[in-house]
Amino acid sequence: MRLILLGPPGCGKGTQSQRLTEKYGIPQLSTGDMLRAAVKAGTSVGVKAGDLMARGELVSDDVVVAIVADRIEQPDAKKGFILDGFPRTVPQAEALDRMLKEKGLRLHAAIELKVDEGILHQRIAKRVADMLASGKTIRADDNPEALEKRVHAYRLQTAPLVSYYKNHGLLRSTDGMASIDEVSAAIDRILGKAGQAEAPARRAARTRKAIGKAAKAPKAKARKGRAAARKRPAKAVARRAPAGRRKAAKTRRKPINKAGRRG
Repeated sequence: MRLILLGPPGCGKGTQSQRLTEKYGIPQLSTGDMLRAAVKAGTSVGVKAGDLMARGELVSDDVVVAIVADRIEQPDAKKGFILDGFPRTVPQAEALDRMLKEKGLRLHAAIELKVDEGILHQRIAKRVADMLASGKTIRADDNPEALEKRVHAYRLQTAPLVSYYKNHGLLRSTDGMASIDEVSAAIDRILGKAGQAEAPARRAARTRKAIGKAAKAPKAKARKGRAAARKRPAKAVARRAPAGRRKAAKTRRKPINKAGRRG
């Protein structure tokens, strides 16, 4: 199951990603985590990303896509993954599609958590209050001013992905304002439908493959027969000749003795 969750900051993508990870056993892939891991591992693309970050430059889309490509090759991502923080723009989504196509993979769904942006501020305020009450450290961007900047950036850069994935037939939307359990149940229903839609496509692909294989079989058999005939020794050809011809050939080869007889 290869998924993308869409929605503005504070809509609950992180919570739902964790639940999907636990239920389906697929990793949540954070762009930031992948970048840091690649830099630490010293991979070729990690070295390139590290140099860019050391100079204070933004990591280019092609470098991020290369890091994602390396990450999804790891064993824990073989069954699927949830992309977190990527793609953020339409060009990144296009680059991701090209990379997945080269690997013979594709996304199963882009799930949008639709929310009322006006209520996001209330959510952030409640989250901050709960964290302070429990003695936890709050995030630097967990305040109304920072949230507004993040939401504004989402509107400009990431919101167009909703139309992009809708045009590609991958968008699925649900009410992100519902309770956590209700949103999880809605996502489960979406993924169930996506799996049912994919099954006929897989069967059709297997049928096309079988038909193509059956069509090639007679030609392959004929080629194999011609190749075997070319390799067959001359003696083997002689042994396959009719019995009358073999006897005549044997008679002609016998020497003539003094009595004028053969043999």
